[in-house]
Amino acid sequence: MTLFTLDDGQQAQKVNIKLEILAMMTVMSLLPAMLLMMTSFTRIIIVLVILRQALGLQQSPPNKVLIGIALVLSMFIMQPVGKEIYQKAYLPYDQGQIELPQAIAIAEQPLRHFMLAQTRETDLEQMLKIAQEPLTLTQEQIPFFVILPAYVLSELKTAFQIGFLLYLPFLVIDLVVASVLMSMGMMMLSPLIISLPFKLLIFVLADGWSMTVSTLTASFG
Repeated sequence: MTLFTLDDGQQAQKVNIKLEILAMMTVMSLLPAMLLMMTSFTRIIIVLVILRQALGLQQSPPNKVLIGIALVLSMFIMQPVGKEIYQKAYLPYDQGQIELPQAIAIAEQPLRHFMLAQTRETDLEQMLKIAQEPLTLTQEQIPFFVILPAYVLSELKTAFQIGFLLYLPFLVIDLVVASVLMSMGMMMLSPLIISLPFKLLIFVLADGWSMTVSTLTASFG
């Protein structure tokens, strides 16, 4: 009877270990996406995708290229935050001066300040209400799980605002080309085919990539 109970205990322990491994693998698979959501990646990739659609290009540049550009720009923009985390959290932890929980708490502060600087007060208040947290909390008292969704929501709004401003000039070109084609009686010809070379030419002559990158970088200033 004792052996039977011991076997049951061992089986239960094995099941618990498997569940812990499964939970750890799930967290590890979601961790890169969660880390990207805490950076400037969301705003940049959305603006780049909208820009591609505004130019009338469906698959050029490819998604992998856009993701690569967004990652490089994100690393450039997040460099001060990463440097602060490295100096204040990682190095002391690596040298054995602080424990892991303390290192995580220290590393959270630069990210918290970065996200709060880019988060609208209305979005922050909305998330505080949803989380049933008091609106009188100071920035240091606001839980991190409230700051993150508020930051993501603000990033989506900002990205669409920048994308709208980028879309307008190309929309004007499409309207002008469509009007010219209609006046010439060429209604069966798609305006997108004619306007695409003009949009590409204007974008290149105006140094559009440099303007887009500088605008995105300055938007985090």
